[in-house]
Amino acid sequence: METHQLAPLLLDRKDVVLVKPAKPTPSKTLSFSTIDNDPNLEFVTKFPCGGFTIGMGLSHSVCDGFGASQLFRALAELASGKSEPLVKPVWERERLVAKSTQGPLQSPVDKNSLASSPYLITNDIMHGCFFVKAETIKRLKMSLMKECGDHEEMKGSFTTIEVLGAYIWRSRFRAFKLNPDGNTLFCLAMGIRHLLNPPLPSGYYGNAFVGSNLVMTGKDLNEGPLSRVAKLIKESKKHASNAHYIWSQISMLDKVRELNFKINSSDNGASMVLTDWRQLGLLEELDFGWKGLANMIPVPLKMFGFVYLCIFLPPCNLDPSTRGGVRVLVSLPRAVMPKFKEEMHALSQLGDDDDIVPMLEPAILI
Repeated sequence: METHQLAPLLLDRKDVVLVKPAKPTPSKTLSFSTIDNDPNLEFVTKFPCGGFTIGMGLSHSVCDGFGASQLFRALAELASGKSEPLVKPVWERERLVAKSTQGPLQSPVDKNSLASSPYLITNDIMHGCFFVKAETIKRLKMSLMKECGDHEEMKGSFTTIEVLGAYIWRSRFRAFKLNPDGNTLFCLAMGIRHLLNPPLPSGYYGNAFVGSNLVMTGKDLNEGPLSRVAKLIKESKKHASNAHYIWSQISMLDKVRELNFKINSSDNGASMVLTDWRQLGLLEELDFGWKGLANMIPVPLKMFGFVYLCIFLPPCNLDPSTRGGVRVLVSLPRAVMPKFKEEMHALSQLGDDDDIVPMLEPAILI
């Protein structure tokens, strides 16, 4: 059984040097890494049609998604002829160091209380990417607002991540056939750069996020109103934005690092971790000289093969009609994927039948 150490917010200082190869390799793949074992690897692959891809492999101990986007922007600026990036990288990891937590580590949910699935544990994992149109998201929001009705405690607007996150969380519960008397966990990765006081410098590229955690019984998640689930996600986000909560999470991570604590990577399907890549700005802002990027997608390896992980991606730039939509990337057991696909297609009941489009057919392993 594999175990992985939780990525710490603090890393020993190491100078980072960007190296341009003297000439391309015969395979037309260029490496921008100093050495093979560096924590960050960048590869450029050129295709016969003239297009190219830029791939990055990185250690989460070095940077988070926002930090990775800064590295990509720096590459684009250097490629355009600038002598240095517009936003210079800043180390300052000591800004996010706190006194380690006293006493035992606290988990957001008791592992023994988690619901279980008949489909796990398995190594037969499939990857699927579903595109949800902007109009569908709008109708889902309206449906949940209508569902709130006259309940004063449930009034207010919902964001895309709240309504779609709630729907996918419930869809996963049904697809995994989790027991209703067990607990389920929803964890949203939340950036904290804008929440800290004083704020982090603009060039800070290290980890700067915490998990917003919400625990519900399977019965409440599956049988209760979806609007209540979305409302609870909203409240958990607000709670995680509190300075005391943020620093308690940083303190806990320091304790994890101090103890060299190992996290068991096995998953029973009861936990969902959602990370939103739509706010990275790469598709809208990055330009290597051929205008904007056409697409962005993670390679489903290692952490992207964990069944608890769900990633929201911006739509591909090749089709203007997809603007405002969301691509939902999941990794699920083969036996779970058909029901999850059915749940995603059920969103079309709010409107046109083609509002949910499987971008990568789940019948295909990638």
